[in-house]
Amino acid sequence: MAGNIAKKSDKGRADGIFRILLGIDSIAALAVVYFFVVGLADGSISSFNMQLWIGILFAVAAIIAGGLAARRATKLVLANVVLAMLAVPAALYGVFIGAVVISGTPWN
Repeated sequence: MAGNIAKKSDKGRADGIFRILLGIDSIAALAVVYFFVVGLADGSISSFNMQLWIGILFAVAAIIAGGLAARRATKLVLANVVLAMLAVPAALYGVFIGAVVISGTPWN
């Protein structure tokens, strides 16, 4: 009986972490798509660097799709690991930008 309660709470915790990671990944994906669209509009994305951008867009989409596919296969730990590959660097960058903005000191 106690083993079932522990397993249910672990699954709930892993599902909560999954949702947080998916949210961070979604925000990061929106940022990538935004910069891609703006780059197309102002001409900074050209045939010279289009392959790099397609690779970046594909990698972000693959991470999110891989996390969702692993969750659908009830592999929550694997899904969290896959989503963390994008979420952790994105969150750390967000913390860095937040610290620069809040500190008010010139960082350049």
